[in-house]
Parts: sequence; structure tokens; C-alpha cells
Amino acid sequence: MWAQFGVVSALGFALVTAGPALAAEQRCLSKEQARAAVASGKAVRISVALKAVKRRGSEVVGVHLCEGGKGLVYRLTVLARDGKVTRVTVDATSGSVLTGG
Repeated sequence: MWAQFGVVSALGFALVTAGPALAAEQRCLSKEQARAAVASGKAVRISVALKAVKRRGSEVVGVHLCEGGKGLVYRLTVLARDGKVTRVTVDATSGSVLTGG
């Protein structure tokens, strides 16, 4: 049980501390803006981005659609099999993994 508590605590800390850094790097869209981007064809469905990460054996714990330097990207916070929390960036127009994971 304590091991699980440690993973949850580390995950919570990583998500809280990563928030300001993400805001400084990119502007993330609201849920309504994200839905509109998918509906207009500017971004693939979130399921495409999730499949790209899950194939690597990671569990997705958070997702944001953001404006990156070269267009829209999905920023996924993932929990790897080894318990490490990482950030994966997926191109929102193609669904291909750009960085992380």
C-alpha cells in the first residue's frame, strides 16, 4: 500500500510542478476549443494520440491540446511501467509521437 501511495504522491507532485512550465511553453486550448479543432479537422481525435502512447505500454493520466511552435500538439502526461511520470508530445495533425515516452 505504501508503494502505491508513493507513486500517487510522486504523480501528484509532477502534475502540480509541470503546470507552470507547460503554461510558459505553450497555450493550451479549453475543452470547447479542442472540440472545435477536432471537428474542423485541425486535430486528430484524442483516441489517435492515446493509441500512439499506449502502444508503448504507458498509462495516460492527463491530456491537453496545445498550440506548439509548429502547430497543434497533444501534451500527454503518462505513467510508465517503471512508475516514472513523463511527458509525451504527439503531433495533433498526424497523431505521430514527437517527443518523450
